[in-house]
Amino acid sequence: MEHFDLIIIGTGAGGGTLARKLAPTGKKILILERGNYIPREKENWDTEEVFLKGRYKAKENWTDKNGKSFHPGIHYCVGGNTKVYGAALLRMREQDFKELKHHGGISPAWDISYQDLAPYYLEAEKLYSVHGLRGSDPTEPFDENPYSLPPIEHEPRIQELFNNVKQLGLKPFPLPIGFNNSPKNGDSQVVLDRFDGFPDPTESKADAHVVGIKEALKFENVTLLTNAYVNRLITDASGKSVKKVEVELNGEFINYSANTVIVSAGAVNSAALLLRSANEKHPNGLANGSDVVGRHYMAHNNSAMIALSTKPNPTKFGKTFAINDYYFGADDFDFPLGHIQMLGKSDAEMFREDAPSFAPGLTLEYMAKHALDFWMTSEDLPLAENRVTLDKNGNIKLSYTENNLEGHKRLQKKLRWILEHVGCETHVLPNNVYLGKKIPIAGTAHQCGTIRFGNNPKTSALNTNCRAHEVENLYVVDGSFFPSSSAVNPALTIMANALRVGDHLIKEVL
Repeated sequence: MEHFDLIIIGTGAGGGTLARKLAPTGKKILILERGNYIPREKENWDTEEVFLKGRYKAKENWTDKNGKSFHPGIHYCVGGNTKVYGAALLRMREQDFKELKHHGGISPAWDISYQDLAPYYLEAEKLYSVHGLRGSDPTEPFDENPYSLPPIEHEPRIQELFNNVKQLGLKPFPLPIGFNNSPKNGDSQVVLDRFDGFPDPTESKADAHVVGIKEALKFENVTLLTNAYVNRLITDASGKSVKKVEVELNGEFINYSANTVIVSAGAVNSAALLLRSANEKHPNGLANGSDVVGRHYMAHNNSAMIALSTKPNPTKFGKTFAINDYYFGADDFDFPLGHIQMLGKSDAEMFREDAPSFAPGLTLEYMAKHALDFWMTSEDLPLAENRVTLDKNGNIKLSYTENNLEGHKRLQKKLRWILEHVGCETHVLPNNVYLGKKIPIAGTAHQCGTIRFGNNPKTSALNTNCRAHEVENLYVVDGSFFPSSSAVNPALTIMANALRVGDHLIKEVL
């Protein structure tokens, strides 16, 4: 059985970032990824292949709380879900780390503060080439350090929309985007286009593969195994240390060992791994004496909304601004509503399954040519009954009941109001034609919360360094550790926390 100093399970925002952080230490590191590299091929930017056929999605089904099967929007590949994310990299607000009252209940405080993550947010922004404008977001935490890269410029139609929103008295701001736009070897500048939801064959998108794993593998002490499914973690007789990592590789079961084991398989699969690893000392699942492993699953209340404008929108990349004026409330509502951002530009194929019957005579091509694309995120709350469990065959069951919806419904109304007041008589079609879609349970892109951290071992599975309370050499660094979800994309917080845990490992463990 081959022994390593560290084993990292998963290559997404947490695992990929941590691998890059630890690679220069010279320690012997094994990275295990259940998927393979996404091939660089013309289908990467083919809407039908990516969206309608799910070419790169995991080939497995889960069941919901009613036992109904669904195909999750999850990707097993080097880089994990960051290979297809939109690279919107925002910090959680300072208040998000504190107890926050919502219409639907209480969002609990974290046992670390924003200040504990602030230097790592800055480090992550530099590492992931985040383009932004510090101080332009009315709710962002203060930081005297500017973004190291300027915001991505709005294309003309989006700039016009940005100006119109500003004239309403709102404070739209450049959306922070992770994008490595430095031409190499005389190459021409990359033009942003197929980005949000697509793999990027140009490798300009700052994902965990390009930024994390690819750089980590430049060090001889780092080894990556792909198509390596971690079946379970096996402890020593005391149950206080992971002794072996059981891996299914090319149809064979192989054991590896390490001084430190780091799990970063995504909130759903990390919880499933710990549950699969139950033993005599951990009958409820590994590190689960608190009974929180798998519980408190969150994935945000997310909706897409598309307005059809009479004015064409020839934009290639529309994901360049956001609105946070309603993040913590509004004049007519004392509770948080959430976050609004632009989406990557839609095309005709994206409308094929959801074409509105109430818009006769509109071709899909016309709709795409005139579409303005938005995304809304509101906080969902960490309910214990929203959880990951395993059925008798070891398959994943994801039980989730939507909650805290009033703020999200009001956010949708606010966006409609904005769109109706940015020159509706000339810019938006009569009768307010909108395509709105609440993201269903299969939308797992923002998954978090299933192995929460905290100071109290009775109510958390991990301590504030993300080490399991009950297993001294086990850490978790994906979105599982979140006690609450905030209302911004979780990726930057996962990356920043991985860097923070990396510093702890370097200083205290390795």
